[in-house]
Amino acid sequence: MELSKKYPIYFILPALLIFSALFILPTVEGFYYSFTDWNTYAKNIHFIGLGNFGELLKEGILPLALKNTLIYAVFTTLLLNVVGFTLALALNEEMKFGTFFRTVFYMPVVIAGLIVGYIFKAIYNPDFGILNQFIRAIGMDFLARDWLNESGIAIFSIIMTEVWRSSGFCMIIYLAGIKTISKDLLEQSKVDGASYLQKVRHIVFPMIAPTFTVNLLVTMISSLKVFEIVLVLTQGGPGYNTDVINTFIYRNFAGGNWGYASAAGLVQTVIIGIISFVMLAYLRKREVAL
Repeated sequence: MELSKKYPIYFILPALLIFSALFILPTVEGFYYSFTDWNTYAKNIHFIGLGNFGELLKEGILPLALKNTLIYAVFTTLLLNVVGFTLALALNEEMKFGTFFRTVFYMPVVIAGLIVGYIFKAIYNPDFGILNQFIRAIGMDFLARDWLNESGIAIFSIIMTEVWRSSGFCMIIYLAGIKTISKDLLEQSKVDGASYLQKVRHIVFPMIAPTFTVNLLVTMISSLKVFEIVLVLTQGGPGYNTDVINTFIYRNFAGGNWGYASAAGLVQTVIIGIISFVMLAYLRKREVAL
């Protein structure tokens, strides 16, 4: 191989080695250990086949964590994209301080999830949180809740926290897609008498279909991997009502059940892979239809 052809490899190799050491190797090892009884109490590791996966089904907590994860992922994905697209449409219009508002809406994205969790834990505090204080200040005390400790509400409190945090991410991607649409095309539709909603439905939607694919897929995958916000806000409580797959894995790793936790991680990987593949196939098909 000529030196000129080898030259790019010299730049790729260090990154490839680091990626292999920090991602590929641990992933392969995790796959192997999910079929073993590896734990903090055993001196030797034994291969037990599908034993861990059978225990996961028997225990009953993982199915509940999976259900909570799917509820969180579906609602979060829908709300993030609705809010993000709405903000993008609004900020695409000529307005004063447009850059300022884009910055303000995007700022929560760069805040670490742990910090966002602690901020909203204070906001949701039933006694001193500003949310309940505001509700009481306007005379609607009956709406005040213990937002993180009521089983029917806690999961949706977490969802709204993530919507506040990540809507700006979707907004920026949608805004970038809208900016690629020809202004002449939009002006022509206006001349032809199209209403604003007709313009959005028949021009903006079809023209930025790939942007919808990217946003929906990215937000769904991210939501299925939710962890730090749940850990900070509720730690999976009350009971296991907000327990998600990653908090389940974290709890078992912390308890020394490493092989068992690895099996749960493999289940999560397979689920995310299947959902992502189905979503991508459907959304690509919709792109062509639009």
